[in-house]
Amino acid sequence: MIRVRQVIVDVTRDTREELIRKTARKVNIPVTEIKQLTVNKQSLDARKKPQLFYIYEVDITVAHEEQILRQHRNDVIPTPSMRYQFPTVSHQTFEHSIIIVGAGPAGLFSAYLLAEHGYPVMVIERGEPIEKRVQTVSQFWETGILNPESNVQFGEGGAGTFSDGKLNTLSKDPASRMRKVFEVLVACGAPKEILYSNKPHIGTDLLRDVVVKLRKKIIAMGGTFRYNTCLTDLIIKEDQLTAIEVNHQEIIATNHLVLAIGHSARDTFAMLHRHQITMHAKPFAVGVRVMHKQAMINESQYGVQKHPTLPPANYKLTYQTTSGRAVYSFCMCPGGMVVNASSEKEHLVINGMSNYHRDSPIANSAIVVSVNPADYGDDVMAGIAFQRTLEARSYQIGQGKIPVQLYRDFCCNQCSQAFGEIIPELKGDYQFANLRELLPPVICDAIQEGMTAFDRRIKGFGAGDTVLAAVESRTSSPIRIDRDQQFCASIKGIYPSGEGAGYAGGITTSAMDGIRVAEAIALGHDPRKKTSSL
Repeated sequence: MIRVRQVIVDVTRDTREELIRKTARKVNIPVTEIKQLTVNKQSLDARKKPQLFYIYEVDITVAHEEQILRQHRNDVIPTPSMRYQFPTVSHQTFEHSIIIVGAGPAGLFSAYLLAEHGYPVMVIERGEPIEKRVQTVSQFWETGILNPESNVQFGEGGAGTFSDGKLNTLSKDPASRMRKVFEVLVACGAPKEILYSNKPHIGTDLLRDVVVKLRKKIIAMGGTFRYNTCLTDLIIKEDQLTAIEVNHQEIIATNHLVLAIGHSARDTFAMLHRHQITMHAKPFAVGVRVMHKQAMINESQYGVQKHPTLPPANYKLTYQTTSGRAVYSFCMCPGGMVVNASSEKEHLVINGMSNYHRDSPIANSAIVVSVNPADYGDDVMAGIAFQRTLEARSYQIGQGKIPVQLYRDFCCNQCSQAFGEIIPELKGDYQFANLRELLPPVICDAIQEGMTAFDRRIKGFGAGDTVLAAVESRTSSPIRIDRDQQFCASIKGIYPSGEGAGYAGGITTSAMDGIRVAEAIALGHDPRKKTSSL
């Protein structure tokens, strides 16, 4: 099999027959000589909009591969192996089940890989299973009554379950872990195009079903799940984990604990800090969500307000202010909505969410500004305290509802009275407020400077009736839990993993990091040697 790159197809003529024809022309062979064609990558070229093209990378099976490879040196290569290989395990005693804390992507994929290779795993999750969690979150958006243990942040599937379900990442993948993640997701019902799309996504509606099927596969392979089960303490002897406490009352013996806790498990971070587990503060970003008409974004990116075949357009924007601050778009949700994503009482944080079809008329994205320990203090817990201060103030100025403001009023430092042409899509009630009373002046000034710059790239981005909502404060974990080359924390047997531990930035990278941790555990233990199982 050979790989052919830079196969260009007009989006208006994008059929399998046209792709085969263009591929055959690229390698100068008759169409009939292509016995099999598989798409490896698809990306959009909009440089000549409104004329748009797909650029494909495909793998083909032909009779005379070596001859074709000799004739084409630039865009034709042997197809590299994309097969993921779990490491060969050693032969040490495996005494107890592996406890995985958190049923987000890092925890679920650690559990999947370990269970797939015969290891006894138990996933504990402080929140509810996805079926009940969806009901709880919907009730919160309708009533404002928060369940601190099961919400947009906590529960099976993790925070990404109520998001756009974006899977794109810039991480290099020589070990094909990303491919393994996508193959598992497709086997659990995710759209097949995630295997080749340059910007894959699932959507919050489909992702929920995928998570349920992933859980069932783990159970079928011998794994167990416990919900409403919160890690509350560690039992440590001579710098080695021996057991954990859950719900302040039950002790479970284990020598291996995967900490896939997510970026919002603040009580867990405090407990780890009490045990003097080595952690340090890390930079993150805070800001607002901006909402525009999706038609305006389409016009900018495609040259038309609604393309007949392409999905709603997205964007990615970055800017450095005159003071050196980074301002950038984050978690852009085409055709989506802004949601109340709170997890603590009398604190309010927001996020963006889209369904698979991205069929809302409103696009939204976080516009955030980088912050670091110099802004909030050097103590390891200072970043969390900074987030909490913003979220408490957000709750106050919004009177418990999502605080919103028109951009023109943000610039004029005054509260808005009514929406303009943009009517926002929100999950949870809203309240007009002055967001300059919430965010520090340095953050507000950076947002305004960034919006002015972004308006030069996307006409109308800084229009006066652009709707802002706040506060976007959980772009990433403010803490990194240190780990060594064997992926262990400063206490043996504890394996920090995923976004909350500071080693990932989204669904895909979290899942890949969960696989890395599973590999690290497997390299030291053979499931055939276990003496007991919880």
